[in-house]
Amino acid sequence: MFRLLFYVYSAAFMSIAPQISARLFVFSTPDEAAALCHGIVAVNSSLRCNTGTKLKRPSATFFGMTFAPNRISKSERLGALLDLQNPASGASAWIAKFLEADLKAVRIVTRTASSSGGRLFAIIVSKLGNGWIYPLLAVFVFAAWGLAGYRIVLLAGANAALMHCLYPIIKRRFRRLRPFKVDPNLPSLLDTLDEHSFPSGHAMTLTGILAPIVMLWPATAISAIAMGCCMAWSRVATGHHYPSDVFAGILLGVAVSYPISVCFIAYL
Repeated sequence: MFRLLFYVYSAAFMSIAPQISARLFVFSTPDEAAALCHGIVAVNSSLRCNTGTKLKRPSATFFGMTFAPNRISKSERLGALLDLQNPASGASAWIAKFLEADLKAVRIVTRTASSSGGRLFAIIVSKLGNGWIYPLLAVFVFAAWGLAGYRIVLLAGANAALMHCLYPIIKRRFRRLRPFKVDPNLPSLLDTLDEHSFPSGHAMTLTGILAPIVMLWPATAISAIAMGCCMAWSRVATGHHYPSDVFAGILLGVAVSYPISVCFIAYL
């Protein structure tokens, strides 16, 4: 039984040792390290290390494997070991690729508002999202529901108030520059309400206000989706937000407004 376990662990070690030993020991290629690990190459004083100098001390043999003195400095070995254990460099590369793709998406969307009609529509939708659209929604709700619509209006107002207490904190935490400040070639079609872009306050607020309307009045779902898509497009087309900003704003709006709306509808 113990002999079987020894063979299993030995096989596992042989599969990963060439890559690790090539980084941490004296060999310049995984092939040389593999030859050492399998005990089929005798390392002698004529074998050269990474620095290209001959080994001066005799090699040592342990369980059929021949090891040579390590010419790599301790700091270099530690750096190599940290590279193997720390995936931060790979994560940074993926983040950089994501940010570049996010910026490319902004460039593509802004082209859809290059015409005079497209620019005008993007500006109007964005300015409505500054606050003008919400009294219009309240009038629409009261016209359809009468005085009973106060529940929807009250709930939507509570959602918006809570989210506007949260999202400025998030914006100050991330401090993400707006696309037109990162790429001077991108146009800014109108003035911004604040400096940072993540998350989109327009998308967040509209989502939080439309959520209780749709929950209590399901027939408005298609109209709500159309309004949300127009707002998301306009915020990117004006050069003020990345697609990820808008997506984060929508998620934040749903995450805050849905639980509150469920509790409000169930208990009040």
